[in-house]
Amino acid sequence: MSNNDHKPSRLFDFGCLVEILIFILIFGGGYWWFFEKNNYNLSELLADNPIAIQLGETFPNLPLPRQKQTPPSENKAPTTPSPLPISSPKNKTQPIIPDSNQPNTKPVEPKIQTSPQNNTQPVTPDNDKPETKPSPKKISTPWEKKKIRGIYLSRYQVTNNAGEATIRQRVKYYKSQGFNTIIHGVWGNGCTMYKSQVMQDTLGYNSCPNNFNSQWLNWLIDEAHKQGMEVHAYFEKGIKIDKNSPIFDKAIENKWLVPGVDRTYSNIEHYVLDVEVPEIANFFTNIVVEFVKKYPTIDAIQWDDYLGYHAELPGKVDRTAKLTNFTQKMITEMKKANNSVSFDLSHHNPYWSKRYFAADWENWSIDRAFIQAYNEDNFQAELDYAKKYDGIAITDQQLHRLQELANNENIDSVLVFPLSGKPEETASRVKKSFDK
Repeated sequence: MSNNDHKPSRLFDFGCLVEILIFILIFGGGYWWFFEKNNYNLSELLADNPIAIQLGETFPNLPLPRQKQTPPSENKAPTTPSPLPISSPKNKTQPIIPDSNQPNTKPVEPKIQTSPQNNTQPVTPDNDKPETKPSPKKISTPWEKKKIRGIYLSRYQVTNNAGEATIRQRVKYYKSQGFNTIIHGVWGNGCTMYKSQVMQDTLGYNSCPNNFNSQWLNWLIDEAHKQGMEVHAYFEKGIKIDKNSPIFDKAIENKWLVPGVDRTYSNIEHYVLDVEVPEIANFFTNIVVEFVKKYPTIDAIQWDDYLGYHAELPGKVDRTAKLTNFTQKMITEMKKANNSVSFDLSHHNPYWSKRYFAADWENWSIDRAFIQAYNEDNFQAELDYAKKYDGIAITDQQLHRLQELANNENIDSVLVFPLSGKPEETASRVKKSFDK
């Protein structure tokens, strides 16, 4: 075929192109005048028109119809689908709503990791914590419901320079045996088991001659509070001393003792300091005030039945009023020094205390009273008193009573005195009695 055969064809192609361009110019001008001038939305008319789509594909630079703009108030789903929320009983998974303005775009759902137990549980984002079910609430046993589950530790427990590790481990041990309170001796037989300036000023030495670390009580209180326990300072033996007391000779010399020998307990002879002597009354008051200042975080101090005068002492002398006045003053001064400390008493029932020990403690303004029920022959009567006050005190020879006391809702607290002198064994026996 010659070259002349092609000329009409090229001319025709060029002519067609010119015609199309003229069409576009007319179409574009008409678009502006007719639709823009009159505010018509061409996208609604031509969105699905195949001619418009074909023109857009053939001529990329050709202005395409504007898409319909949805007012913000009508938006019901984001253009980009958000991740599925974590599945939980209170937050069920919501479906993803595809964008109606993009019919050819299928939203991509996030992948969900399944587990054998729940095949609909989504993967938790790194910055989210999974919802965890609260652990079942522990049901307290009758023993654990007692306000105070206390064990007495004699002042001799801190002798031989017990170190910090020993003191702290001892606290943890009694915690593990079910006790929440340690009642530890800090005074006894006329002297303190800590460094006391009052002792130094009054007697010329600052403590009992026992070997102990000066920080022992600080360690004990600190560890007990860490374990959620309390420490009560036990003023063991109260106003009574024996011949082995470091102040015995001085007490004889200065006439600090009431006449006679106190034989409340047949196996030991006691001598009783006379609180009617101003020097003795001030000494005890100052000791208590000093203590609650020196150890401000102590939870309580406790005196016992050794704060009293046995009725069988020589002479018919009623010391009830004098003892009441002394105790009231001591408690008042202690509260002034540190009102956060409780003043407690473990004594005979109020009738026996007043009748046989001149201790009218119901009028002493004490904070808590625990009834001593050491006498098995009279246990039921003591139990009836204990129900009216703050609790009961028993010895390690009465542990068979523990279940009965734990189940008695009228007994608020139980204190255990290791009469055997073996508190660790006593604590172990207490735990075993409730583990059965």
